Amino acid sequence: MSAVTAGEGSGSITFDNKAGLALIAGPCVIESEQHALAMARAIREIAGAFVFKASFDKANRSSVHSYRGPGLKEGLRILGAARALGIPALTDIHEPAQAQAAAEHVDILQIPAFLCRQTDLLLEAGRTGRAVNIKKGQFVSPADMGRAAEKVASTGNQRIILTERGSSFGYNNLVVDMRGLRIMAGTGYPVVFDATHSVQLPGAAGTVSGGQPEFIEPLARAATATGIAGVFVEVHERPERALSDGANALRLDRLGEFWRRLGEIDRLVKGFRAVSID
Repeated sequence: MSAVTAGEGSGSITFDNKAGLALIAGPCVIESEQHALAMARAIREIAGAFVFKASFDKANRSSVHSYRGPGLKEGLRILGAARALGIPALTDIHEPAQAQAAAEHVDILQIPAFLCRQTDLLLEAGRTGRAVNIKKGQFVSPADMGRAAEKVASTGNQRIILTERGSSFGYNNLVVDMRGLRIMAGTGYPVVFDATHSVQLPGAAGTVSGGQPEFIEPLARAATATGIAGVFVEVHERPERALSDGANALRLDRLGEFWRRLGEIDRLVKGFRAVSID
């Protein structure tokens, strides 16, 4: 199994557990074209090359009254506009019929955590030939993610990324078992740590999820120290006004120092060579 590269030219990003740390960042959901493009440009200015993440539809919101996004057609058009800036793009798909359409506008298809065992969805994503990022379900063990990857790989597509985003810990809470990052890396696929969904408190705020953003960086530091391919963070310039997942988003003006510190940890860990003692 090999590294996974997304994008083209100087803006391309490589996910490899043994190479430099890659960044996936962006707002939870597309709020407007203006906002999405502004965020894409701002994140690139702060962090350099990265993969832009935004969802055209949040199909698993806590309440039926919550904002879901602009929908497939308009959302993919906006993601295509972001990609035209030379920034690789990633978005969720929720149904097999969305896979091919999304593949024409983005570089990475993301399988939401709740859908990581949906065979037809994984197969259709794999058949597009695009990179596929499978988020580990809150109810799935790290070892089981090898079987999810196997479904995509059965289509001949080995461009697979596995993402940790915390496990259910009773009601309205998640916990991250750092052992899982190494277990998933044992599959041979690049592993990404989702630092913002891991601090989410699902449904804890009634009609929306709560969050503990003060733990984003501590968890991201710990995950980076295990030796991973990348970090995923949802970012917003004003999380308190975000239309989805603002409670667990990283504030944009904190991204620069956050990314710099993770980079230092990553370089230290991957530059380390253990000394053999007989």
